[in-house]
Amino acid sequence: MAFQKAVKGTVLIGGGAIATVFGLSQFSQYRNKHGSLVNVQAAEAVTVPIKNDFPTREEQISTLKSTPEFDVLIIGGGATGCGCALDAVTRGLKTALLERDDFSSGTSSRSTKLIHGGVRYLQKAIMKLDFEQYKMVKEALQERANLLEIAPHLSAPLPIMLPVYKWWQLPYYWIGIKLYDLVAGSQCLKRSYVLSKSRALEHFPMLRKDKLVGAIVYYDGQHNDARMNLAIALTAARYGAATANYTEVLRLLKRTEPGSGKQRVCGARCRDVLTGQEFDVKAKCVINATGPFTDSVRKMDDQEVPNICQPSAGVHIVMPGYYSPDNMGLLDPATSDGRVIFFLPWEKMTIAGTTDSPTDVTSHPIPTEEDINFILSEVRNYLSVDVEVRRGDVLAAWSGIRPLVTDPNSKDTQSICRNHVVAVSDSGLVTIAGGKWTTYRAMAQDTIDAAIQAHNLPAGSSKTIGLLLQGAEDWSPTLYIRLVQDYGLESEVAQHLASTYGDKAFEVAKIAQVTGKRWPIVGKRLVSEFPYIEAEVIYGVKEYARTAVDIISRRTRLAFLNVQAAEEALPRIVDIMGKELNWNEQKKKEELEAARKFLYYEMGYKVKSDQLTDSSEITLMPSDIERYKKRFHMFDKDKKGFITILDVQRVLESISVQIDEKTLHDILNEVDLNKNGQVELIEFLQLMSAIQKGHVSGSRLAVLMKTAEENLRQRVVIPVDRSGGGL
Repeated sequence: MAFQKAVKGTVLIGGGAIATVFGLSQFSQYRNKHGSLVNVQAAEAVTVPIKNDFPTREEQISTLKSTPEFDVLIIGGGATGCGCALDAVTRGLKTALLERDDFSSGTSSRSTKLIHGGVRYLQKAIMKLDFEQYKMVKEALQERANLLEIAPHLSAPLPIMLPVYKWWQLPYYWIGIKLYDLVAGSQCLKRSYVLSKSRALEHFPMLRKDKLVGAIVYYDGQHNDARMNLAIALTAARYGAATANYTEVLRLLKRTEPGSGKQRVCGARCRDVLTGQEFDVKAKCVINATGPFTDSVRKMDDQEVPNICQPSAGVHIVMPGYYSPDNMGLLDPATSDGRVIFFLPWEKMTIAGTTDSPTDVTSHPIPTEEDINFILSEVRNYLSVDVEVRRGDVLAAWSGIRPLVTDPNSKDTQSICRNHVVAVSDSGLVTIAGGKWTTYRAMAQDTIDAAIQAHNLPAGSSKTIGLLLQGAEDWSPTLYIRLVQDYGLESEVAQHLASTYGDKAFEVAKIAQVTGKRWPIVGKRLVSEFPYIEAEVIYGVKEYARTAVDIISRRTRLAFLNVQAAEEALPRIVDIMGKELNWNEQKKKEELEAARKFLYYEMGYKVKSDQLTDSSEITLMPSDIERYKKRFHMFDKDKKGFITILDVQRVLESISVQIDEKTLHDILNEVDLNKNGQVELIEFLQLMSAIQKGHVSGSRLAVLMKTAEENLRQRVVIPVDRSGGGL
């Protein structure tokens, strides 16, 4: 009854506010300059032919070297840079793009995975009567609709719950969310709705019940950010853009303009990072789309130019899928320090973030323990007391650098620009900075428009609205069924391939290895608990992957989902890539070391070592210590003070259980802190203490030893797969 009264009150209170904003919207007659998605499909006007396949990296490098002059040269292979390449090439401009690392290796692969207009920006627009902020939200919502349309295999609407714990907040949040729907207009994904307490708990059973009043559910989009970025790059390549990863810009080339004597940017001196070869790429216009590295390229043009990028670090963590429903996210609109935290299902796991703190610009941002614990603390505030939020359940963690910018065209150069900024220097360098993932296409359009105007390039208007990305053309929600029926893939693997490669999933299935089993017929998994298969490594090389890190983090998302699983898959990945790319043993060893370093520092594996070290405190009760000592001595029959693989094998053989030596080595290595090939009693007690405190979870050795102890007189199978335990 009280809930119904609150809803009725909400309608009365919110009606006036909604009418006011609706009136403002109608009065302003704000029309997005990109046109209506319903009435105008710019993509239909594309006259540039698209190839059936994209060129090899070697062919792209050859094109970069042999072309006398491009119309446009883009520096940066993130979402914005690749968006610029696609926009330019579909207008008929001769286009080149250079990325010193891999496509989407920076911020574009480290986002919250949302395609959204920004609920909090709309709140600020209303509270401060900020029309510019309103326009930014309006544009983002239109771009959200376009992105969901052009890459349906990589994106989908996601309901997000906003739990309410105070009665007065119900009308307040309801009004805000309804305004969000209203601003989206015809591009509204699905209408928001209010849930009673009981219904909210049905949808999100792990939600904290105490003082819960109800909830509001609204819709935004979600995507696979790295694969989306890659799809943009591959689509641009198929339209004829010369795109090359691992190609570094060493310096900008300049020429003296006849008559005026001015220095004009006319290209770049480059280096193929993989071969060391240097060459020049000439272009009428050079575009700087390097995100957090915006200022470093601007200073190549003019050493005296002031910095405009104010980098901010955003940390995310990944936890097991059981922390959230399969298809319902959660928004914490007001954390303890005023930030917003999202708690979302993603790739059958749960992603939580983000933080927002000043940082230095670096190619290798590292998540901190402080940020991880902040996110965990906020998650605990919203989840039921029945759900123990453990530090050990963090499976992966990463930090992305958000390139906030000040507007160099503004008189007030100290104020942060809420939207993106396009600036043209005196020498003609075009810089695009700021913005966000959702609006990459609009940012690219504005950038190419500015380039055309500044350099008198022969091109018409943008044609990327409605332009389907790689894999979208013949994709359908039931495509995975054909993969199962035609190739004999597991259903889970087939669904993964369809949602990752779209209609190109058949190309991956064709090269999938026969398993030798009755079922599945083809598709050998890289690791048992994830649907990634070995054929994806081979196909990833075709998609310009050149390092093991490219495969584990961007062609697949294994590193972002579970760093231990990623490390386990590395040897096989390196072997496959070695055959495809003709690596010698030394090169394979270097790749393994580089990938492990990436996992250790950038994906949060270091935090695992910090949770369980040789100096970790043992806080067990005396009775627990005795119990665990007995368990340990069951394996250490000779009272050596340590156990080895042979000790474990002996116990397992006594209960008729066989586990291969490599698996046993991996199991012991997880606990062997001093890496001497044996687990000492003190290490075992440190492990059990860390497990008891929740700092470590899913230890295979702990599970194996406990199960063996309980079943010495029985004959049961001991599980050795990871249980989802994390960092």
